[in-house]
Amino acid sequence: MNLANASLFDLSCYAHASLFGAEEYPWQALVRLKTYLAEYPWPQIAWPRNPGPLPATLVLHEGMLLDAGELAIDFGEATKGRLRVFRHDTLLEGASVLMAGVVLAGGPLSLGKGVLIESGAFIKGPVIIGDQSEIRQGAYLRGHCLVGARCVVGHVTEVKHAIFLDDAKAGHFAYLGDSILGNEVNLGAGTKLANLRFTGGDVPVKTPAGPVSSGLRKFGAILGDKTQTGCNSVTNPGTVLGKKSLVLPNTTVPSGWHPDNSLIR
Repeated sequence: MNLANASLFDLSCYAHASLFGAEEYPWQALVRLKTYLAEYPWPQIAWPRNPGPLPATLVLHEGMLLDAGELAIDFGEATKGRLRVFRHDTLLEGASVLMAGVVLAGGPLSLGKGVLIESGAFIKGPVIIGDQSEIRQGAYLRGHCLVGARCVVGHVTEVKHAIFLDDAKAGHFAYLGDSILGNEVNLGAGTKLANLRFTGGDVPVKTPAGPVSSGLRKFGAILGDKTQTGCNSVTNPGTVLGKKSLVLPNTTVPSGWHPDNSLIR
């Protein structure tokens, strides 16, 4: 049994790898997430702070917010680098798009290159969104969210105090509280990562050698690289799934550690 970050995640290309100690328990990254974001070198961008949805689409390019009215936008799939913005015939390399109707509810925000935020998304900082990620219509980012590159926060997906490694996707009707998604994790529609025990108290992680204290009252799930969940699955608080695990649809995952390549039905 190995519960260390190095056994769950490939951090070699992750922009925020310093948040993780290779031999630490993975939930330690959640413990220090707020401090990491408080000390982050936030870009000095004058985001609109109107009390409501953006009245017009905005484009972020090279640290400047541009009025999209004078630009042409090709709304290709952002995660594949197909979101493109043109001024006349000139491609604005790495431009990100915030569509009219996005709600920016305060707190610091950092967008990478080629990010698409669709109408109806609600974003409450601090939030970091990496290159070529999509925040889709109706997504709710409740603060202290760290989203890697080429990720998807999908329709009616709620994220709170959570970390996405690169290429992680929660495309439809998901809830992620106090959780970590590894590289290339995919959550089926309706997946819920529960983060609070009915009986209260800190959330332990059950292992064959006995319970390990997390020290966290709210702790959802940690999913190792390339793990997938089926539609309408639920994880109990304190779940740790090893790499390449599969959770079948309509399954409730028992709390505790599950080794690599687990099939949970």
